[in-house]
Amino acid sequence: MSYFGTDGIRGEFGVLPITPEFALKLGRVAGHVFASEGGKHVVMGRDTRQSGEVLEAALEAGFSCAGINVHQLGVLPTPGIAHLGRAFGACAAVVISASHNPFHDNGIKFFSGEGKKLDDRLQSRISEALDQPEPAFSARLGHSQYELDALGRYVEFCKSTVPYHLSLKGLKIVIDCAHGAGFAAGPQVLRELGADVIAIGNAPDGVNINEQCGSTHPELLQKTVIREKADLGIALDGDADRVMMVDHRGRLVDGDAILYLLATQRQHNAIGVVGTLMSNMGLELALREQSVDFRRAKVGDRYVMAELLAQGWVLGGEPSGHVLCLDKSNAGDAIIAALQVLCVMVEKGKSLADLASGMSILPQTLVNVRLAVMQDPYADPELSKAFQNAESLLGDRGRLLIRKSGTEPVIRVMVEGESETQVSQLANELADQVRLRLGAA
Repeated sequence: MSYFGTDGIRGEFGVLPITPEFALKLGRVAGHVFASEGGKHVVMGRDTRQSGEVLEAALEAGFSCAGINVHQLGVLPTPGIAHLGRAFGACAAVVISASHNPFHDNGIKFFSGEGKKLDDRLQSRISEALDQPEPAFSARLGHSQYELDALGRYVEFCKSTVPYHLSLKGLKIVIDCAHGAGFAAGPQVLRELGADVIAIGNAPDGVNINEQCGSTHPELLQKTVIREKADLGIALDGDADRVMMVDHRGRLVDGDAILYLLATQRQHNAIGVVGTLMSNMGLELALREQSVDFRRAKVGDRYVMAELLAQGWVLGGEPSGHVLCLDKSNAGDAIIAALQVLCVMVEKGKSLADLASGMSILPQTLVNVRLAVMQDPYADPELSKAFQNAESLLGDRGRLLIRKSGTEPVIRVMVEGESETQVSQLANELADQVRLRLGAA
């Protein structure tokens, strides 16, 4: 079986596979796989969940049993761990985090020594080995050491992605760290570049990560930006690989708007941009008007990365705030993406609101239909005909997306278009037909 989803292994702590026992086995098995390919050491870090230290200890013991040395980085953003894996010349970087999920969940994901998501071949080898008898102990056990300068090294890397002369002096910025992995790095980077920083969501206690804060709950940030009369706000998620921004009026600037801004306003304009099936059509239309090519990948930054590499482009992401700037970092990085936006603001002398104003979000309605048994909606002739009629009605200024959930018997019906009334009516009518034809739960 495959233990890995689109973003590593994830679940509720204490329930397989997110248990100390499984983490011990995973470290031992993955370490054996890495060692068989010449690997000698990994770097490992985590977010602020209380279960992180337990999983960290179990993984470290497993790697040691396989003869792999471990550089412990402590609490650090996911992209920072990926970067330091490359900087240390490690064979892999190991991240313990469940990203934007609540504190009772946790996860484990691997990056390659190049700072990219682990390739499918190695991931498959690890999955297959987990179902086999555990490998023998290494004749020479690995050792572990704590890297005290990990935070400082990552902060300097973030700062290196903007021109050396860039100063954020005069900008008042609110940053919501989601009580997560970026609680120290995010504010420190901005302050060292000269900004007047107001940090919120920066007091992690092990259980408050993502709790009514951060990129998944930007309402507190929006209110704080207005109350403090700040120039803008930045919201990280729990492991600081997603970013949302807020302009001085308190309006949300999501991943789609950030992609538009960076594609059209950076000094080296993008040839093309990769979004996902969930990217708003407003992004596609706005980029088309600027003669910027646009491609859609499956949902998940792994697939965005694959399409970017296939096209030879550097800019891509998701509405949720995963933004990849491959000319700056090999991994999606909330802090680095925000810095690129700030760089444009300073260079152009414009507000975030002005820079994002060239793109309009099209009205979108998403209806989830839970079925008694999962079925392919396109296999039903009547539904297939209804979908085709809806697409004809929307024309080239709208979009229909029918998706099967990968984890539950749910069909997602999404409609975008220029008329909010039409979009809502059409999405609900199609959802009703799916329920009628396929049998709702």
